[in-house]
Amino acid sequence: MKSDSELVFVAPLAGKSGACGTMLEEETDQTYENVLAEIQSFELPIEATLRSVYDDQPNAHKKFMEKLDACIRNHDKEIEKMCNFHHQGFVDAITELLKVRTDAEKLKVQVTDTNRRFQDAGKEVIVHTEDIIRCRIQQRNITTVVEKLQLCLPVLEMYSKLKEQMSAKRYYSALKTMEQLENVYFPWVSQYRFCQLMIENLPKLREDIKEISMSDLKDFLESIRKHSDKIGETAMKQAQHQKTFSVSLQKQNKMKFGKNMYINHDRIPEERNETVLKHSLEEEDENEEEVLTVQDLVDFSPVYRCLHIYSVLGDEETFENYYRKQRKKQARLVLQPQSNMHETVDGYRRYFTQIVGFFVVEDHILHVTQGLVTRAYTDELWNMALSKIIAVLRAHSSYCTDPDLVLELKNLIVIFADTLQGYGFPVNRLFDLLFEIRDQYNETLLKKWAGVFRDIFEEDNYSPIPIVNEEEYKIVISKFPFQDLDLEKQSFPKKFPMSQSVPHIYIQVKEFIYASLKFSESLHRSSTEIDDMLRKSTNLLLTRTLSSCLLNLIRKPHIGLTELVQIIINTTHLEQACKYLEDFITNITNISQETVHTTRLYGLSTFKDARHAAEGEIYTKLNQKIDEFVQLADYDWTMSEPDGRASGYLMDLINFLRSIFQVFTHLPGKVAQTACMSACQHLSTSLMQMLLDSELKQISMGAVQQFNLDVIQCELFASSEPVPGFQGDTLQLAFIDLRQLLDLFMVWDWSTYLADYGQPASKYLRVNPNTALTLLEKMKDTSKKNNIFAQFRKNDRDKQKLIETVVKQLRSLVNGMSQHT
Repeated sequence: MKSDSELVFVAPLAGKSGACGTMLEEETDQTYENVLAEIQSFELPIEATLRSVYDDQPNAHKKFMEKLDACIRNHDKEIEKMCNFHHQGFVDAITELLKVRTDAEKLKVQVTDTNRRFQDAGKEVIVHTEDIIRCRIQQRNITTVVEKLQLCLPVLEMYSKLKEQMSAKRYYSALKTMEQLENVYFPWVSQYRFCQLMIENLPKLREDIKEISMSDLKDFLESIRKHSDKIGETAMKQAQHQKTFSVSLQKQNKMKFGKNMYINHDRIPEERNETVLKHSLEEEDENEEEVLTVQDLVDFSPVYRCLHIYSVLGDEETFENYYRKQRKKQARLVLQPQSNMHETVDGYRRYFTQIVGFFVVEDHILHVTQGLVTRAYTDELWNMALSKIIAVLRAHSSYCTDPDLVLELKNLIVIFADTLQGYGFPVNRLFDLLFEIRDQYNETLLKKWAGVFRDIFEEDNYSPIPIVNEEEYKIVISKFPFQDLDLEKQSFPKKFPMSQSVPHIYIQVKEFIYASLKFSESLHRSSTEIDDMLRKSTNLLLTRTLSSCLLNLIRKPHIGLTELVQIIINTTHLEQACKYLEDFITNITNISQETVHTTRLYGLSTFKDARHAAEGEIYTKLNQKIDEFVQLADYDWTMSEPDGRASGYLMDLINFLRSIFQVFTHLPGKVAQTACMSACQHLSTSLMQMLLDSELKQISMGAVQQFNLDVIQCELFASSEPVPGFQGDTLQLAFIDLRQLLDLFMVWDWSTYLADYGQPASKYLRVNPNTALTLLEKMKDTSKKNNIFAQFRKNDRDKQKLIETVVKQLRSLVNGMSQHT
């Protein structure tokens, strides 16, 4: 048995357990109700709802089905209640419908009859109404068509205008019309098919316009390529015309410089300058009427049209690139010279006019269009062209050998440079090139004048100019500045000391200065620079060309001693005339010779060198002539006795020398004295070599005596003073070596020679021991051969012993000298 306390305790626990079960059942019922509500609401998929039921707990299906059946029974009860509630109303409604059924049938018959009668009455109205509707529709359509046509007509008119513009080749206007069509008119009628066709046709029309305008541009480029020389010629004429006034002033200034230019009849011909100036002005007046502008020669409208067209089409860059590319190609073609351009001036002129024409067109395009060509582009093109032009001119001008052609080339370059300078192109490099061509021009002048000088020398007779009357005297004086009071006082006939070549050379030097001056014109140089150029070119003429011609003339075999003497006289007078040439240049340039930087003429050194060469040639030819006479010598070196007179060849030689030295009287004193001394020394040397010739093996005393007679004649000739000016026996000293040697053998004073050898006061100071030994050995051999029986005669034996003794002593002396050396 449990106690009361235990029962009291158990009871609450049991009550609590029952409460928990009740709470669980309530929760389960609530869940099923929720599920059934969800199923009835059709808001969630049934699958998910049913799955939630089965997933909760075991035996949920049974419980759910029980709950579902209870719900169904409740709904059936509600439906039954609702039907019972409305059943009476339904019955009443059916009853009412049965009552009105008869009335409805009557009404239907009446309505049907009324409708039939109404339909019959409205058939005519319907017909008229349909007609009215049809007319209204037509009227509305007509109004619409009119409105649309009024909208389309401007488009069609503009398109017709476009076609007319295309036919009339007004392409720029056609493009503007296209823009209006696209921007203004086509949006109005874009829904129509004809508008779409027009829109589709416009790009083709634009391409046609581009092609046509590009074709016109190509024709234009081809046209200006063919007519560039004419354009350039016109531009160069215009440039010349603009320079007319300044050139005239320059010529007038030169005329002023040319007035009163009389220095010993050296004068610039003023009348010739006036005639040339008048002729040039007349030509300029005639050309003034003929000069046309570039616009007169070229129609630039294709360029403008093409540029505008491409600008409107938004393809301006393509056009610019094409134009520049084509013009660069044309520039390369224009800059390419013909292979024979250097042969004639027309070749150079055609080359220059084409280049000028090209750049004149580019300059015009630069100034009348915006952006087609730029200054940077033209400068780049010009720099490229200028480098090519300079290279071409430098190469082709080097082939020019005619100074007149070079001068014409220079004039063309000056006109070419002035023309392009007028259009804003830098031309300093062209004037620098002219200085190179100036040097070449001077070279061609020097070559030409070398031929002139050679002809003058060939035609000269190398004899003083004879004058028979006053008129001839004035003619010579007018050609050459000669002043000699003694000659003026002489009566006619008389002679100038120089030959005919001197005035001719003087005239040709002045002509050379004139020719050199022509190149300096229009070079934009100061008078000082022109003066310097003239003097330098004249110096080249004197120091190189004339000097070379003189030296070649002097060395020619056919020029004899007489001609050489005259050449020396001529060079002396030409040297004296150099100061007049300096005055001549001064009067041309109006630059005083006292200016610090004024170049002097080198005539003094030029003619001095020529004189020295002529003098040397005189000495050489004189010695050669002496050698020719000496070769005629025919000594009998074994003769026992001399002939008693000098050899014939030697007397002929002395007579020849006397006549030659008579000619030398016109030479300066020192030249004649030097020639005479040189001849005597050479004769002495030749005679000495004859004695010491290695092929000569034997010499007899008789031959030595005969040789002594010849040397005596030489000494007599020297003492006769063939050329004045020698002091004392200076000329005789040329034969002193021979004289002492021969005296030694003639006197046979060997003891004195050997004893005094090496002493300053020796009687035989000029006798070389080696020379004496050589000659003595030749005499010893002769003595042995000719005196077979000399050993049987006491005197001969003694002489032979003496010779042998002297030979030994001389050999000893020579050997001692060799060891000492």
